Amino acid sequence: MQVADRNRETRTMAVLAVVCLVLQLALAPNVGLGNGRANFALVYAACVALTTGGTRAVVAGFVAGLVFDLSTTGPIGLMAFCLTLASFLLSGEARERVAGDLGPCVARFAVTDLAVSLAYHLAMLLVGQTDSLIDAIALRTLPTALLTLVGFLPFAYYLSRVRAPGSPLGRRRGGSHLSGKGL
Repeated sequence: MQVADRNRETRTMAVLAVVCLVLQLALAPNVGLGNGRANFALVYAACVALTTGGTRAVVAGFVAGLVFDLSTTGPIGLMAFCLTLASFLLSGEARERVAGDLGPCVARFAVTDLAVSLAYHLAMLLVGQTDSLIDAIALRTLPTALLTLVGFLPFAYYLSRVRAPGSPLGRRRGGSHLSGKGL
């Protein structure tokens, strides 16, 4: 007998949100490359967009961006706007994009990551929190995009393996204790 677990997706996204929040608040400020820091709010928004899609992804992007904005010294609403737009674009065509298709998923994330990082740091240049264009692009955007991509890889790998059709992770094999086939 197979039982459908309808709350599995909600639990997975809740655990993902907590893990990304802890990483954003505890790890990201302390680990940097140049002036760049990993953006785990983008990692969370992209994971939701690539797995569930739709309105849930856009709302998750906005909330993750707002949490990011409230935890940094940047203008409030800037990252919320960037992540809302990124989530909308990433979840545009179909849901469950990450399931079993890791390569194209990582490529789409890398492009989105670079675009979000560039837009955010150029806006920070406009409001005067970055010294120069070279500082904004070379010392902030590129390291941030690289660190965020490295932070995304374990999450994408996990989601692609657990949600892949026919994947042995996260589900039980057929048979029961009554049929003698074993688990």
